[in-house]
Amino acid sequence: MKLTDPFNRRLSYLRLSVTDLCNYRCTYCLPNGYQGKAKPDELTLPEIETLAAVFAQNGTRKIRLTGGEPTLRADLTDIIAACRANPEIESIALTTNAFKLGKNFAHYRAAGLDKLNISIDSFDPEIFYQITGKRECENIVRDLDNILADGFYNIKINTLLLKKYAAHTLPEALKFVKSRPVTLRFIELMQTGDNFQFFTQQHLSASTIEQGLITQGWQLRPRDAHAGPAREYYHADYAGGIGFIAPYSKDFCASCNRLRITAQGKMHLCLFGGEAYDVRGFLRSGDRAGLAQYLHETVLHKPEHHYLHDKKVGLITNLSMTGG
Repeated sequence: MKLTDPFNRRLSYLRLSVTDLCNYRCTYCLPNGYQGKAKPDELTLPEIETLAAVFAQNGTRKIRLTGGEPTLRADLTDIIAACRANPEIESIALTTNAFKLGKNFAHYRAAGLDKLNISIDSFDPEIFYQITGKRECENIVRDLDNILADGFYNIKINTLLLKKYAAHTLPEALKFVKSRPVTLRFIELMQTGDNFQFFTQQHLSASTIEQGLITQGWQLRPRDAHAGPAREYYHADYAGGIGFIAPYSKDFCASCNRLRITAQGKMHLCLFGGEAYDVRGFLRSGDRAGLAQYLHETVLHKPEHHYLHDKKVGLITNLSMTGG
């Protein structure tokens, strides 16, 4: 039986955070860096095996592994393999800041990873450093180009829209996708529990950029099954595409198909919901039937939409908590 919410939305997409730990100091998320070490109560590999199997048997077709920064988990390759062990899962994706990606990607790919999202908030090394606190921009682009050269093309770039750098953002993006078969998605800054002042200063709507591209001949690409909410565009003169994730836009939640599990086994029905549902007990005991029943009961509480327009951000203090 497939997980379906009260608004007849098929919940086929699971975003699984495998760690809260992050090694970046992004201005919009953890400007002072992650404080302390990884929490000792992260989901174990056997618990993740149980989780992935139950979700797969109940209609999940896509799993995205997030963090924090998921590549900081030493057993990430095994986690990918645990997800791939379920034949119902059609795609396994990873969202990463590309830490150690050049070193480990071959292992991830061999374990079953087939989609990759890389966060690159600027292609200007100095601006990248100002945003992330890391001088890794050139290394990331090099590793990305090497992955493309090896024939792996299911890559998307995530670029946060910040008002301060807006003049650089679009020209850089267009230059980058001109010859590379990747899609770069602009993501609107979202308000969280601890970024109100930053949000007020730096939030920029994607609508103006999107409309500008449409007038330049960019065309909307049909939405893939089990895809997220991004609107993606293509142009005959470009090898790659441009996309937009605009959570403040009208009807953003209308086709929501996702559930989120934190690294501690809490399920969020909405990224900005006000309640988390603990599934850890089922995972620890390996109770697959109990977990399946609990999931079907719990998704009946999934809200129709978020309340960001009312400045209600729920339980999310910063985006490293659930991987966005």
